[in-house]
Amino acid sequence: MARARQQRCAGFTLVELAVVMTIVALLLAGLMYTLAAQTEQRNFDETRRRLEQARELVLAFAMVNGRLPCPARSAATAVPVTVAGDEVRDTSGATANCTGDGTLDFYGGAVGGVTLGLLPARTLGIAQVDSAGFAVDAWGNRLRYAVARLKTNCAANPLGLLDPHFVDAAAMRRNGLGCQPNDLIVCRSATGITANDCGVAANQLMVTDLVAAIIFSTGKNTTSVVAAGIDEAANTNGDRVFVYHTPTPSEAANGEFDDQFVWITVGELYGRLVAAGKMP
Repeated sequence: MARARQQRCAGFTLVELAVVMTIVALLLAGLMYTLAAQTEQRNFDETRRRLEQARELVLAFAMVNGRLPCPARSAATAVPVTVAGDEVRDTSGATANCTGDGTLDFYGGAVGGVTLGLLPARTLGIAQVDSAGFAVDAWGNRLRYAVARLKTNCAANPLGLLDPHFVDAAAMRRNGLGCQPNDLIVCRSATGITANDCGVAANQLMVTDLVAAIIFSTGKNTTSVVAAGIDEAANTNGDRVFVYHTPTPSEAANGEFDDQFVWITVGELYGRLVAAGKMP
């Protein structure tokens, strides 16, 4: 009898084992969630660091060359001849322009399967690149870049040239410090936007006469030109209107949003160029 009681007390019952396994599973799940959250935060912070570094490199490029670089694109062009990660900039005409094989590229988008509006990593000397030589964020997605093309309030042009100003050093000196951008605009939401504006003034985050260039990451959820929500889609459709706000989940009204942005204002650009002696 005593021996039977000892045998019954020697191990766990199936119910007890099930309870222990459930507790262990819950602990492991909590640990995995914490580790995943920490990894995502590290990637977010690293991407922010890369964007800030890219912003400084673009400004450094401007201080040396007296202009902003043109975007790169995912495939090389024959006219002008480029390689991966180079800016695509045609200097064969009276003024330099961000064009290759006949396609202008100031705001990004895609043409014939070629992604436009990529950050020119090779031109800027960026180290964190993918196997093809393009600058990437912490998730391996290529960083995007847009530069102002249109301008307003510029000095009279004695040559009568229609220049894109910000990518042409001679044009920038000729047009003067009063010349402002007149195209790139950043909105708070894609709701009500058009290809040219934010719809209503209350939706404007940065107006058209302030932003000379934009650098951004499409975040973890985007590995192609097509974005998840309508706010993200506005950033890769090739027009001059962009959207930026705090991250939102997939159940948000305009879908998931995890794009990260930095931009260069015209005042900061001119300040750096004056300090470098590139503009009066």
